[in-house]
Amino acid sequence: MDTYKLALALIGLALFGATWLPDLLRRRPLTLPILTLASGAVLYWLPLPLPPADPLRFPVITERLSELAVLVALAGVGLRIDTRFGWRRWSLTWRLLLIAMPLTICAGWWLGSSWLGYGAATALLIGAVLAPTDPVLASDVQVRPPGEGGEDPVRLALTSEAGLNDGLAFPFVWLAVGLAMAEAGQPMDWQRWLTIDVAWRVLGGVSIGAGLGYGLMYLIFRSKRAPTLSTGSHGLAALAMTLMVYGIAELCSTYGFLAVFVAALVIRQSERGHAYHSTLELFAQQCERLLTALILLMLGGALVSGLLLDMGWRELAFGAIFVLLVRPLAGLASLVGTTLSRRERWSIAVFGVRGVGSLYYLAFALNHATFESERAIWGIVGLIVTLSVLLHGLSAGWVMETLDRWRSRSK
Repeated sequence: MDTYKLALALIGLALFGATWLPDLLRRRPLTLPILTLASGAVLYWLPLPLPPADPLRFPVITERLSELAVLVALAGVGLRIDTRFGWRRWSLTWRLLLIAMPLTICAGWWLGSSWLGYGAATALLIGAVLAPTDPVLASDVQVRPPGEGGEDPVRLALTSEAGLNDGLAFPFVWLAVGLAMAEAGQPMDWQRWLTIDVAWRVLGGVSIGAGLGYGLMYLIFRSKRAPTLSTGSHGLAALAMTLMVYGIAELCSTYGFLAVFVAALVIRQSERGHAYHSTLELFAQQCERLLTALILLMLGGALVSGLLLDMGWRELAFGAIFVLLVRPLAGLASLVGTTLSRRERWSIAVFGVRGVGSLYYLAFALNHATFESERAIWGIVGLIVTLSVLLHGLSAGWVMETLDRWRSRSK
């Protein structure tokens, strides 16, 4: 059997699934990520001549594919949020970013060191790559497409958190890379980490994203050519803007993830009732579904192809503790003192989905430094992403619908 032609057939199958399954599965417990992950496991379990599903064997491809998936997801998230940016309106977001995420990183670092026995660099890497919630696999708990309304505090908090924390986790990934290099004999440059990896990359990413976002907003909606640009069906512009903003931000040594989300958010804040926002968001969503389907097919294949071979009971327990305890407790701690109901606080705390973002950060770090037990780390992250896909995927729709009914009765 020709491997290339078989791969083309599988890519076509993934495209069909990404296009039709979300609508077919609506209001059903199964989700597209669950079915895609299971399909990848079944396909690689069968004796078919498929390309190896091993992130350690193809580290650069793994990094670039997951990077692109996160990028288009961040653009879609920014274009989807109707609520205007504001410090008070986004107060839950700041709590999740400034309290829940650092607590999650510290808990992962401590468990990785004391429970799994890893050194400081590897333990910090585990905490850093698992801390950010995912903009790719969290569609069931995010806000609706632009203009549809219904942005309750739970959905807004989880969506905006997913948009911002993918960039804000990067300083800790860089710190783990620096510590790994220090363990190999290269001195740790703390001043460079604070000034470049924390201050400049974060502030520069936000500034470049805002500046380019305003420029693109003016070009699309307010220039002399605006009627031509904004009345067409050029959804491809969403991908073009995403790649351009990301490329410029990265060339300036800033965090491109932050820049892309901020630029998309700025564009969304202009001409809020314009139908072109829906065109851009829909194309970004379609690209995201395709890339997610390919990544999850390969992840499912990796799980049955030996990714979990180095996993012992400690690693399995770590995965369960991280998903079931670490994020929920960190999320609850960050929401102390808010006016949210207990149901809303629990929903925000529990649905910190782990996904493609974690896969990207891990691939990025392992391509920049050498860490101990790299296959075991991949197994831990792959296990946690799988647990998150299953547990959150099976429960998110029901929980959100229950919250909506409870709010309607409380009015």
